[in-house]
Amino acid sequence: MFASRPALRWFAPAAVLALVLLVGTAGTLFRANAAGALPERTAAQLLVDLQKADPDGFSGTVSQQADLGLPQLPGIGGSDDSSDLSSLVSGSHTLKVWYDGPERSRIALLGTLGESDLIRDGKDVWVWSSTSRTATHTVLPASKSAPAKAVPDLPRTPQEAADQALKALDPSTKVTTDGTASVAGRAAYQLILAPRDASSLVGQVRLAIDSEQHIPLQVQVFAKGAGTPAIQVGFTQISFAKPSAEHFRFAPPPGTKVTEGKAGDEAHPRADRTAPGEDSHARGDQQNAREQGADKGTGAKAAADRPSVVGKGWTAVVTAKMPTEARHADSEFRPILDRLPRVSGTWGSGRLLSGALFSVLVTDDGRVLAGAVSPQRLYSVAGTAR
Repeated sequence: MFASRPALRWFAPAAVLALVLLVGTAGTLFRANAAGALPERTAAQLLVDLQKADPDGFSGTVSQQADLGLPQLPGIGGSDDSSDLSSLVSGSHTLKVWYDGPERSRIALLGTLGESDLIRDGKDVWVWSSTSRTATHTVLPASKSAPAKAVPDLPRTPQEAADQALKALDPSTKVTTDGTASVAGRAAYQLILAPRDASSLVGQVRLAIDSEQHIPLQVQVFAKGAGTPAIQVGFTQISFAKPSAEHFRFAPPPGTKVTEGKAGDEAHPRADRTAPGEDSHARGDQQNAREQGADKGTGAKAAADRPSVVGKGWTAVVTAKMPTEARHADSEFRPILDRLPRVSGTWGSGRLLSGALFSVLVTDDGRVLAGAVSPQRLYSVAGTAR
C-alpha cells in the first residue's frame, strides 16, 4: 500500500496493523437473507469447522466496502486509482479470487481503468499494476511456507479476515451464534465475535460460514454502538471447482518495470529491470553478499526498532519508532502530520489520527502507537512505554 511513498512505510505497523488487529479491510453491503432449515450448530462447533476447513480450491467474486471514519488527509484515504491496492482503505471495490491450496492463490483488484494483482505460484510472489505498468517479484526462501509481505497484511478475502479474527480469540472474546443466512446463493451459519473489554472500539465481528465447505463467505466489522458495518468483505459469487493452473502463472507484459524484491523486506528491493530484460538474480546475490558483510550492530539496532505490542486481544496497542527521515520538515509525511489535531498530556505531546475502529498517536519524540482503542488508552500506554 505504501510502496509509492517510502517515507510512510512506518505507518504500516501502526494504522494498517491496527486494522489487522481488528480484522481487516473491505467488502460491500449486501443483505444476508435467511437460509432456511439447517441443522443447529453451536459456536464451538462452528469454530472447529473453521479450523478444519480445507477446500480443494475455489474461485469467485468478492465485493468490499470500508468506511473507517478517517479524516480527509493526503495519502491516508487511499489511492485515487480504483485499481490500486491502497484504494482498499476506503470506498467500494470488486475483486476476483482464485485459490488452489496455500501455495497457489491470486487476487485481482478490478478498477475502472485497470487492475492490480497479488499472485503466488509456489515460491514466486508477484504484485502487479496494469495502470502503473510495474511489478514486484519475490522468491520465497525454501524455509518459508507463508507468502512474502509484498503488501501490508490487509485481508482481501473473507478467509483471510476470519483467520485474523480467530487469532484474537482468547478469554477476552465472547463468541455466539445468530441463526443462518444466505450469502452468494449458499446457506451459511452466522458466528459473532465480540470483545468483552468495553474499552475496545470494536463492537462485534460477524462471520457467515458456509454450511458445507466451512469457509467464511462474508465478514463484517462493526464499531461499538454502530448499526451498520464499518468494514465488510463478502463473496457475491463463488465456485468450489478447482481453478486451472493458468490463473497462477504470471509473465510481466512488455514494457513493465520489474523490481526484484527481497523476501520479508519489501522496502529494500534488490534490483530493477524492465520486462523483458536480463536476469537480475546475479545482481541480487551480490547485494546479499554486501548485506551479510555489513556491520553486525545494524542488525541489533533494527531489532530494537521493530514494532512491539503492549497488552493483548482487542485492546492491544502496537508501538513503533518513526524512521528519522519521516521526521524531517521536507518529508512527504509532514503535510499529513501537520493536519492532524495536536494533543498533549503527562505522556508528552504529539498528533492524533482517530477513526471509527482505531486510533493512532504520533508523539513529538518519534513514537507511533496504534490500536482498536480510544485515544485515552494510547495516552496511557505512551506514558509508560518509552
